[in-house]
Amino acid sequence: MEEVNTSREQNTMAGVVERNVRALVERQQREQANVPLQMRIADRVTAFAGSMTFVFLHLFIFGIWIVWNLPWTPFPKYDPSFVVLAMTASVEAIFLSTFVLITQNLMAERAAKRADLDLQIGLLAEYEVTRLITLVKRIAQRLKVDLQEEVELSELEKDVAPARMLDLIEQHEKAPPQAR
Repeated sequence: MEEVNTSREQNTMAGVVERNVRALVERQQREQANVPLQMRIADRVTAFAGSMTFVFLHLFIFGIWIVWNLPWTPFPKYDPSFVVLAMTASVEAIFLSTFVLITQNLMAERAAKRADLDLQIGLLAEYEVTRLITLVKRIAQRLKVDLQEEVELSELEKDVAPARMLDLIEQHEKAPPQAR
């Protein structure tokens, strides 16, 4: 009978996990569909600029450019001092850094949303666990179970105040190292 319950619990858990994963994927797809065109373009440019294809392409183009314009090659020189190459690379760097910053802003926005979700889930889990501790303590009292050894139990029953937690973290961060 134990194996049947365990299997049923795993199937139920797998169903819950699958439902949650599906909901998250659907949410991400909806968010991606709502990203403005210019942000999607910046994201694609950044993805390409961060690829080995981009590196190899630049090695090839710049390599040919440099070799073509070397003094000892027989080809007609269009950039013998490499000033045009330097200017081209500089302008490209300006645009690429802008695309990277746009993509980073989008990623930061997404990360902030995920952090907010994590915080809300954590606070909900904390609230639920606190309620469960209170319920288990009442059951233990009715069953006359000795809880004297459980010193932290009354502390764990208290609700966590997120604002107070943030205040404590800030106080700790501002304190001099020897006071920590």
